[in-house]
Amino acid sequence: MINRLIEKIQKTNAPIVVGLDPMLKYVPEHIKKAAFAEFGETLEGAAEAIWQYNKGIVDAIYDLVPAVKPQIAMYEQFGIPGLVAFKKTVDYCKEKGLVVIGDVKRGDIGSTSEAYAVGHLGKVSVGSNAFYGLNEDFATVNPYLGSDGINPFIKVCKEEKKGIFVLVKTSNPSSGEFQDRLVDGRPLYEIVGEQVASWGAECMGDSYSYVGAVVGATYPEQGKVLRKIMPKTFILVPGYGAQGGKGADLVHFFNEDGLGAIINSSRGIIAAYQQEKYASFGEQGYADASRAAVIDMREDIAQALGK
Repeated sequence: MINRLIEKIQKTNAPIVVGLDPMLKYVPEHIKKAAFAEFGETLEGAAEAIWQYNKGIVDAIYDLVPAVKPQIAMYEQFGIPGLVAFKKTVDYCKEKGLVVIGDVKRGDIGSTSEAYAVGHLGKVSVGSNAFYGLNEDFATVNPYLGSDGINPFIKVCKEEKKGIFVLVKTSNPSSGEFQDRLVDGRPLYEIVGEQVASWGAECMGDSYSYVGAVVGATYPEQGKVLRKIMPKTFILVPGYGAQGGKGADLVHFFNEDGLGAIINSSRGIIAAYQQEKYASFGEQGYADASRAAVIDMREDIAQALGK
């Protein structure tokens, strides 16, 4: 799957992943009105609204970007109907040819980690049959519990030719409370980065590993260090746009081949119509506003990379 992701990045010339992180306050009124008319102001109504909202955005951007990243918490808040909307979103994105990164941040040990890995990336056995569960192409994983939490995912990645992105240096302001702590004189995120590179050496694609890393755009200097520590690791970079990251911050996340990183933007794209820059599209044109935001982001990154 890492090979396919790279092929799609090269084809679209857009190392961009759109975060499908819907909240009801982002959903235009006409979509909510239609959903509530059918299902009421219920969990089912909310789930239908975010599904229709997602579908409109995907229809508008699928030809411009290689991948999407639905954040499962935004769906789980609506209970089982929300999870149904998550699954419908995953399936629809894959029908459109997009690579799907499940932003699920799972991390546990033993049979629990195995179940997470199977549920999101692999097949679950039911009698003599086997079925895909949520069936994303990649999943984000928390390494805090060590190899016991990661190895079950690596096993499924090898079996299914899928991938994971391991949290290394996250984009949030308080990430340094743990991630920057010195261990034997070095920041913890460097040690985690070394371990990610080691895990990744076990399952390589043509040029990059199936085991990627998450490093926030809000920490470009740390990104420069981690790029050297993890030369064969694809880096998922959150924090662009709404969290303050800019194209100029991203240069050092990429390798000399122009690859090695994919930049995430969530509400900066999916709620673009609510920004002053794209307000002229209006609520009815929310999807077109998202398309315009993707094009602007692509140009910003290309300019920063000198392309």
